[in-house]
Amino acid sequence: MDTAALAHHIQQRAPLYDKAQEGHYNLISALHKSMRGSGPGCGPVLARPHARRRRGPLFVARRLVRFANEDIGIADPHAIQQALAAWDVYERLRSPEGELAIAQAVVHLATAPKSIAVHRGYDAAHRSARRTGSLMPPAHILNAPTRLTKDLGYGKDYQYDPDTTDGFSGADYFPDGMDHETYYRPTRNGYESQVSERLRHWAGLRARGRSG
Repeated sequence: MDTAALAHHIQQRAPLYDKAQEGHYNLISALHKSMRGSGPGCGPVLARPHARRRRGPLFVARRLVRFANEDIGIADPHAIQQALAAWDVYERLRSPEGELAIAQAVVHLATAPKSIAVHRGYDAAHRSARRTGSLMPPAHILNAPTRLTKDLGYGKDYQYDPDTTDGFSGADYFPDGMDHETYYRPTRNGYESQVSERLRHWAGLRARGRSG
């Protein structure tokens, strides 16, 4: 369905729109999916029926913040700022001027590169934490404020990364007895491509350090 046809469809349904009905959630879900599919033309049209409700724009604004975290993440670090700014602008200006900020955020999010790598990494780390329990971090990154903690080896041989030649020590931060796992796997989308290159560079430095 193209933008014009979609607009006509929603205009026909607008009189039946009710927050308490299933249509409320269908429309906000459709907005979310249109942005996920990089459809900037459809987004503002889909958001409009919500704007007709007294608190509809705020409902949309909250959804935009959720979308920026879930579907864009680090691929565009400015996405969450844009979503929060739209929410703030609407709180200050209200309708109708504030709705333009929400429309702008919809277009920004729809046209942003997408990634759920952080979301997947978070879920994987959460599962790992449930599986391994409450393991302590390695002693070298624990503070040693007392004589006892120093005797236990807390803080021993800690390397301050900014003081190293490469700004990267390659130290191990996994708890003792825990397998090393990769939770965050960045995509090649948007800013995550730079993150991916940086992680690859650090992996090479770590490997050379171990072999040397």
